[in-house]
Amino acid sequence: MASSDLGGLGSRDGSPVACAWVLPGVTPLLLPWLAILGLLALKPNRSGAAWWIWLPLGCVVAPALAPVSILPNGANFFLDAIAALAVGLAAVWLLSDTLRQRHRLLTFLRVIAVLAGFSALAFVAGQGWSLVGNEAIGGGIALGLGVLATSVALSLDGLACRRRYRPLGNYLWLLVLLAATWLVLTALFFLIGVISGAGRPDWSQLVAVVLVAAAVNFATLLPFLVLSSASPLFRERLKALLNVTADTPPPLSAPSPEANLKT
Repeated sequence: MASSDLGGLGSRDGSPVACAWVLPGVTPLLLPWLAILGLLALKPNRSGAAWWIWLPLGCVVAPALAPVSILPNGANFFLDAIAALAVGLAAVWLLSDTLRQRHRLLTFLRVIAVLAGFSALAFVAGQGWSLVGNEAIGGGIALGLGVLATSVALSLDGLACRRRYRPLGNYLWLLVLLAATWLVLTALFFLIGVISGAGRPDWSQLVAVVLVAAAVNFATLLPFLVLSSASPLFRERLKALLNVTADTPPPLSAPSPEANLKT
């Protein structure tokens, strides 16, 4: 029943309303995990090393499993969006061998399609196949922007590092590119607000939103980057996503004629 203190102006408790609560089905919640298991069954992933993908995925998803009662109001939807993005990243890492194309634009289009598809599946399944409510819609918008920012940053990172794989350099460039992409996306929203008559933008608020969004986005990527540094299998997968060239050892110098005469 609804209850509110009216200060002596009326009844405190409203009339009770009977409702039947039905336990939601478990199958929709399991679909994203079954999809990851399906990817692990593919031939390129039939190795013990591929199963390490559960480690970064679990690190990102774990906060979203916290009880709703201890979370701030509305935070669970954004944690669900972060967890959904992690599911999409796991799928991208497992499929990176097939996503890489000769042209970087084609690689970008494949990455964003896989990332968006698996992330959307995980997010909608977590919401019980319903996106009703402002909080759920806000989480979905945040997820869509995160998918776009992540895909753009991964596409440009290898190019920024001159098509070479250097772990520290690539990770720093990813952070910079994520911040730049979020700046562009957030500035567009602020510009739309100005055009619609919302008033002058608060630039300090813009900077704060960009910094928080870029930091959260990079923190979601970081466990997968650490796995790529530690695992030879996923290091090659990350190189495929970045479209970087393999490092080649320097050519051996030919022996000098003087050395041949001495021998």
